[in-house]
Amino acid sequence: MKVILLADMKGHGKKGDLCNVSDGYARNFLFPKQLAVEANAAAMNEMKNRQEAQAHHQAQEKQTAEETAAKIADKTVVLHAKGGASGKLFGAVTVKEIAAEIERSFGVTVDRKKMQIPEIKAFGSYRAEVRLYPGVTAALTVRVEEQE
Repeated sequence: MKVILLADMKGHGKKGDLCNVSDGYARNFLFPKQLAVEANAAAMNEMKNRQEAQAHHQAQEKQTAEETAAKIADKTVVLHAKGGASGKLFGAVTVKEIAAEIERSFGVTVDRKKMQIPEIKAFGSYRAEVRLYPGVTAALTVRVEEQE
């Protein structure tokens, strides 16, 4: 019997997959526990519509991420920090500070958890990478200058 899974099932597939199982397993286990529905014409049409909608949403998210990447790629973010005479900072520059400066400078909200930066404890220029979407990244320069 062909069924559409409503939950991830080890050994059978993931949620939304179409799989072939024995009639007894479907009637006695999957259907009573609402883990699957029979793959009739209505269920197949609904599954197809759901997959198309999901693909459309993913395409929109990727396009938005690419537009954001174009806005911040190869740009320079300038941060001012206090430091000593030896060129070392009092503390360190964090991704939270960089994300706030990107939002202020370019008007783009960036998730700080998706930024990769080296440890910034001295004045100078550093390379930062922002992962906006799987396969879409933007590299930018972070320049740390002494606060006047």
